[in-house]
Amino acid sequence: MRRNKLLPEANNDSRWIVLGEITGVFGIQGWVRVFSHTQERNGILEYDPLYLADGEEWLPMTIVEAQIHGKGLIAKLSGCTDRDAAAKLVGRALAVRREQLPPTGPGEYYWTDLIGLQVVTQEGVSLGSVDHLFATGANDVLVVKGERERLLPFLKSEVIKAIDLDRGTIQVDWDPAF
Repeated sequence: MRRNKLLPEANNDSRWIVLGEITGVFGIQGWVRVFSHTQERNGILEYDPLYLADGEEWLPMTIVEAQIHGKGLIAKLSGCTDRDAAAKLVGRALAVRREQLPPTGPGEYYWTDLIGLQVVTQEGVSLGSVDHLFATGANDVLVVKGERERLLPFLKSEVIKAIDLDRGTIQVDWDPAF
């Protein structure tokens, strides 16, 4: 997930999950370009309301109309009537409350659930904590920061041996020297 300088401090609160951001304007009637962090790019459109970052707070907003456009989305937001109003929204994050997300199934996790967990080897050696994740064509990757940064493939049973959200740990089969 890209970091955005226009996120309210509340983004560090697990109640808020950033799903995308407004990256530009489209046309003159108040439409905006939206970059979606959801696995299906139009998945962000399933949430109502979305919350728009505004300084120190999140403001509820509604997408009036939207469509896939090229590799992204364009959307018409309630109250955004012209290009000037749309331009003021560029760079702002779009989020939902944690309780708006559907529950995960057994062995499934939202990336946000893994951020901050302590990563330890099967021998009990701490490698640090999960800073963020990113997707590759083959698999997702945990970015673990400790005494140094490590990139661990999120491969269940091969590398990821156990995830314990209650204890805040991920047990891995990984050589600490690597």
